[in-house]
Amino acid sequence: MDEKYDFREIETKWQRRWEETALFKTDDDAPGEPFYLLEMFPYPSGKLHMGHVRNYSIGDVAARYLRMKGHNVLHPMGWDAFGLPAENAAIKNGIHPDIWTREHMAAMRGQLKKLGISYDWDRELATCLPDYYKWTQWIFIQFFNSGLAYKKKNPVNWCPSCETVLANEQVVEGACERCGTVVGKKNLDQWYLAITKYAQRLLDDLDRLGWPQSVKTMQQNWIGRSTGAEVNFEIEGFDEKLCIYTTRPDTLFGVTYMVLAPEHPFVGPLTDGTAYEEKVAEFMGKLQFLNDIDRTSQTLEKEGLFIGRYAVNPLNGERVPVYIANYVLMDYGTGAIMAVPAHDSRDFEFAVKYGLDIIPVIDPGRDDIDIENLTEPFVAEGTMVNSGRFNGMDSREGIKAVTDYLEEQGWGEGSVNFRLRDWLISRQRYWGVPIPMVYCEKCGWTAEKEENLPILLPTDVRFSGKGESPLMSSATFRETKCPLCGAPAQREIDTMDTFLDSSWYFMRFTDARNSERAFDSEKVKKWMPVDQYIGGVEHAILHLLYARFFTKFLYDKGISPADEPFSRLLTQGMVLAETFYREDDEGRVTWYNPADVELITDDQGRVAAAVLKEDGLPVLPGKTEKMSKSKNNGIDPEASIGKYGADALRLFILFASPPEKELEWSDAAQEGSYRFIGRVWRFVRRALEEAGGLKESGAGLETGGGADPEAEKELLYAMNAAIKKVGTDIGERYNFNTAISAIMEFVNTAYKVREDGSVRASLMYEAAEKLILMLSPFTPHVCEEMWEAFGHEGSVLLERWPVYEEAALIRGAEEIAVQINGKLKGKITVSPGLSAQELADAAVELEAVKALTEGKTVIKVIGVPGRVVNIVVK
Repeated sequence: MDEKYDFREIETKWQRRWEETALFKTDDDAPGEPFYLLEMFPYPSGKLHMGHVRNYSIGDVAARYLRMKGHNVLHPMGWDAFGLPAENAAIKNGIHPDIWTREHMAAMRGQLKKLGISYDWDRELATCLPDYYKWTQWIFIQFFNSGLAYKKKNPVNWCPSCETVLANEQVVEGACERCGTVVGKKNLDQWYLAITKYAQRLLDDLDRLGWPQSVKTMQQNWIGRSTGAEVNFEIEGFDEKLCIYTTRPDTLFGVTYMVLAPEHPFVGPLTDGTAYEEKVAEFMGKLQFLNDIDRTSQTLEKEGLFIGRYAVNPLNGERVPVYIANYVLMDYGTGAIMAVPAHDSRDFEFAVKYGLDIIPVIDPGRDDIDIENLTEPFVAEGTMVNSGRFNGMDSREGIKAVTDYLEEQGWGEGSVNFRLRDWLISRQRYWGVPIPMVYCEKCGWTAEKEENLPILLPTDVRFSGKGESPLMSSATFRETKCPLCGAPAQREIDTMDTFLDSSWYFMRFTDARNSERAFDSEKVKKWMPVDQYIGGVEHAILHLLYARFFTKFLYDKGISPADEPFSRLLTQGMVLAETFYREDDEGRVTWYNPADVELITDDQGRVAAAVLKEDGLPVLPGKTEKMSKSKNNGIDPEASIGKYGADALRLFILFASPPEKELEWSDAAQEGSYRFIGRVWRFVRRALEEAGGLKESGAGLETGGGADPEAEKELLYAMNAAIKKVGTDIGERYNFNTAISAIMEFVNTAYKVREDGSVRASLMYEAAEKLILMLSPFTPHVCEEMWEAFGHEGSVLLERWPVYEEAALIRGAEEIAVQINGKLKGKITVSPGLSAQELADAAVELEAVKALTEGKTVIKVIGVPGRVVNIVVK
């Protein structure tokens, strides 16, 4: 080993060696229990950020540990490669999205290799390549053929300046992110997947998953199951009945008005040709500049319009006015509500504003609520009042009683409702999977023939950023023949939401090069479900929900044997960093990267000021926040690797915080990790030198004089305690920070006993080897170099994880003789002071004793504390 730890030379050497030997390649037929470990694949933005580094370092430690434990590990990587940034780059810079994306994938692939992540690159996939999106199209067709893909009109975000549809993420504070124009709404025909058909299963099967409870709760809330009743209200002078859903049918007698979402299909027929038609159009014009989040906000001022119609309450025959209002959405429930202002805050605010009746129908029996003089609404259980035949009934019983009565009279029925809505998957964009549907005047919407897949993205498109999808500009793409009748037809020009691409990629990884099928079901059966999935909590709802939906659908169709995608889930916390800024005279803020700022300290080492390195002028500290482009506080992983090395970066990011917690970036802490690696390097180098450079542990090594038994016991305890702690923390808990801490304690002890006492060179050699093995999942490059220096020819990754000796973990141990029928058969090492019964229990658990007593009857076990255990058998 060289005297100096040269991370640049070491990391380059071993990255090249790993690639040349295909060390990380997964063989489906290799021995060992299969373990599928997967991190969420990234969008190829061109540069890793520290969130990526943390995610992939966590996964890599687990993957390396599992391999050393004898598992056959599948650990692949790919690219979620369709998306808006590539198309925006095409519009802005004239770079084709395909070129832009491939360049960025290459750059990020190089960065991941620099980090030493143990991916099987032979399974690499990219969702933008035809060999992948062919099968995304094929899966869509299976949805369509099963009646779960359909098209309907729906309002979308529309920028009148760019003349284009915008995805939600392109709308920033109600305006187009590109031009700043206020965004409105426009009705378009779009494709949906009927995920609501799976709502109950998606909810029920959460109980089977080893996921954080917080994530399960988020999914439960998103699916939003509720029980209640659907009630039909007649509308005077209108043939159809208005159906509403309520979770509190016990409050039906308190209805004083009805509200329709302005987009409700009844609004037109109810107001066309009336004095309210023009007013409705004007009201709708105001709403086009409000998104759904704003409309459902508690702080939104409630606005409505009476549309000149009355509904009839089926329970009491009362006429109640019908309104449209900004706080009711078409996509929730039936798009209409019965308003009970006494017991709902939004209804109460609306009723007060428009002078509508407020009738309490629940008496909670509380001194602080005067139901005859309400100044604010209350939601409570209690006794039903003002409720006709149900007066005096407990409201909890009333829910069922009223529902039963509605069913008896034919006015409604009990119902289960879900907050979840069908999945809108249409995008008026180029850089996405073409939807494989064809429209024929005679046959309507028809799926493309499967043998014609993939439907390729055309190259003869114009990226204007205005008007319809760029696919509209390609006549070669748009014009086709009907798959059923052969007549001239038009292709769908929408592309798919990129969430579809990531909803099945984990299955494709099991069989990434299959050109005949999306995947071989036998390979999916071998590897799926993913044993451990790792990613950001920001994907805890939609991505995970959609992946579960796809998996269950493919299972139902007999295509996949797995009905859940991910058995266990780890959601890592965000990486935070300081922010620094200056504000000019006009209040404009400029943010500066922490790497460009120098901190000035006082005599006590406290930070007194911060200045920009470039000009020496002061900057102001902001909050410590998530690394982001907007605050310019991202730390470049390449710069960190160049300064301290990949191993030091990995060690810092794993040691600084538990994986699920936030991590605050610290350049000084990364330097500390680099120094620790140097300390390990020096310890291992000296252990090797003192052992005479011999290749096999303990083979002919000199003791170096009289050994100190107490010093050796201390070292053995520290070594075995670390082996046990690190194995448990990685393998069972994913507590990497405490595992690293245990290794550090072991290193501290090793340094101490070497200086304070005489320890055999052979024991130091053994301690150094065990240290390398334990540290290798965290800092693989330097550990490979040290392992090779010890004379080992194979990779440290191919070694078995060290096994700890329980006896070495007993402090102040004493040896007790074990006899069978009075004859000495061995000894056990136990803690001092054990009782006779504790000694007896320890002895019969010995494997050697079990072997010697197999087939015999144990008559009794006699323990003599501090001396002997005698086992009597016949």
